[in-house]
Amino acid sequence: MGMGAGGAPLDARARELLAAATVAVGGKRHLDAAHLHDGVERIVLGPLAPALDLLAERLADERARVVVLASGDPGFFGIVRALAERFGPDALEIRPGVSSVAAAFAKAGLPWDDAVVVSAHGRDLRTAVNVCRAHPKTAVLTGPGAGPRELGAELVHRAERRVLLVASALGDPEHERLKRVTPAEAAERVWDAVSVVLCLDEERLLSPVRTVAGPRPAPDRWALDEGAFAHRDSMITKFEVRALALARLGPRTGDFVWDVGAGCGSVAIECARFGAAAVAVEKTADGVERIRANAAAHGVDVRAVHGAAPTVLSHLADPDAVFIGGGGRELPAIVRACARRARRTVVVALAALDRVPQVRAALTESGYTCDGVLLQSSRLAPLPGDVTRLAAANPVFLLWGDRTDLLAAGNGPSPYEGVLK
Repeated sequence: MGMGAGGAPLDARARELLAAATVAVGGKRHLDAAHLHDGVERIVLGPLAPALDLLAERLADERARVVVLASGDPGFFGIVRALAERFGPDALEIRPGVSSVAAAFAKAGLPWDDAVVVSAHGRDLRTAVNVCRAHPKTAVLTGPGAGPRELGAELVHRAERRVLLVASALGDPEHERLKRVTPAEAAERVWDAVSVVLCLDEERLLSPVRTVAGPRPAPDRWALDEGAFAHRDSMITKFEVRALALARLGPRTGDFVWDVGAGCGSVAIECARFGAAAVAVEKTADGVERIRANAAAHGVDVRAVHGAAPTVLSHLADPDAVFIGGGGRELPAIVRACARRARRTVVVALAALDRVPQVRAALTESGYTCDGVLLQSSRLAPLPGDVTRLAAANPVFLLWGDRTDLLAAGNGPSPYEGVLK
């Protein structure tokens, strides 16, 4: 049973269930607020596994009438999942209240059908951070060690355009607050009774009217034509190469991707279009400006970093996947530096045959399984007389490495855990 975060009274059926209850389970504040009648056994909810065992003991008595109290909508990142897994959906009657996310957006005066909701309660904060960086409207359900202070500290240098709306004591009419702060201000404060943090890009708060809730759908096309990006002297990863590189990188919501030697940023931008947070590292100043312009043209957030790899990489957070598009003498060192930091995959595109053994060695010596292909393509090109020829593109080697420890573990945890799309 959800005790509505917005302070709404219980409906008639919920009051009927409370009146008939012989056992009530929940947090102390929920039990105190429920106005239970005398004689009801109260079980204060602590660690979940022992509480479920105790609940099973009580349910062994056919006369028992058990009510579980929770905040907001218990089916929304709440206790319903654990109860359904343990006792089966047919054993449950769910009376949802107003979720904390709905209450926070209502207090902010904003629609939230286009928001991404991510739970940081008992989960790795980096997923929430990456979602906040990649999407203009994100709600983060907080937890111990994963509140506005920690979120602000992670975002302060990585999401300059974001503001945080910190919702405190939702459901308490006298004390509930919605405080607007920058990530830096959030990181400097101590917060109490925080339910949810809204992370917003205020320039893109209102998306067009839509029919599907959640973040915008995955792109209908990828491996876009080179003409979709402003670039210099054909310094762009060709779409045939980009298509396979994206397949090996596997960018998704909650991921963080590096595009090193980014040129015009085409790979980083395509990763961002799939919902990943992305950073494009480029050593030329005009290239950095071109990346920013291309990202804006495609409506995605890509952080452009001006500097030369591998030195500049030390200032970045660890990535899930890395694409390396630059070359030169430093390429083996760059690959090693990226391989040390990547959590899943490193993909390298190169034109020089002489570099292939060096890159393979750098990946395998860093604990990656390595594979690759030589991509040779010919595109249709018109000739006078309304005929067509094949124009060969320059061949490109694409090598990729996957961490062997993740392969052995089945690729590790999904970044989708704790994310509502």
